[in-house]
Amino acid sequence: MIEFIHGIVDDITPEYIVINHNGIGYQIFTPNPFIYQKHYQKEVTIYTYQYVREDLLALYGFPTREEKALFIKLLHVNGIGPKGGLAILASGNPRQVVEAIENEDETFLVKFPGVGKKTARQIILDLKGKLVDIIPAAVSPDLFNLEQVEEKQSLSNSLSEAIEALKVLGYSEREIKKVVPTLKEESLTTDQYVKKALQKLLK
Repeated sequence: MIEFIHGIVDDITPEYIVINHNGIGYQIFTPNPFIYQKHYQKEVTIYTYQYVREDLLALYGFPTREEKALFIKLLHVNGIGPKGGLAILASGNPRQVVEAIENEDETFLVKFPGVGKKTARQIILDLKGKLVDIIPAAVSPDLFNLEQVEEKQSLSNSLSEAIEALKVLGYSEREIKKVVPTLKEESLTTDQYVKKALQKLLK
């Protein structure tokens, strides 16, 4: 099992990033790949989980061990697969997810793609009281906090990439169209667009 990978961010797509470690490119699926934009061609550490199924072998990665632990716990819930787990963590606020589970807040949980009332109840049933160790450090380190990147990116490219990332997470065209007008009001990085869109979608 690969606990983590330390290497250079070689490529960023709406679904995954590629980490170059000693000349080998590791394809790693992450909740929001664009949080690594400001670390492009720089060294980072990604905490990974290797997912094995008859028809799938994939690496999933997270900026902290706590987010990785929450992802693994989510996978143990009936009805939640890797894609669903990534969508839940893509908001960038694992603490909010944990608190929703502890407070039995089904209304918040059903806002995630693929999570209906039945699955939300199952998440609460399976995980409530089992996430206390994750809460204190559930938020990503300062390395991944929102901040303006030095190089200006065009609004169209950043917004287009953000929309693609939202589609990958499972949000429908109808849901995305609702938040696009608000996003166009500001000139942001792709990461910031994705997080702002998720904040709107989860209200």
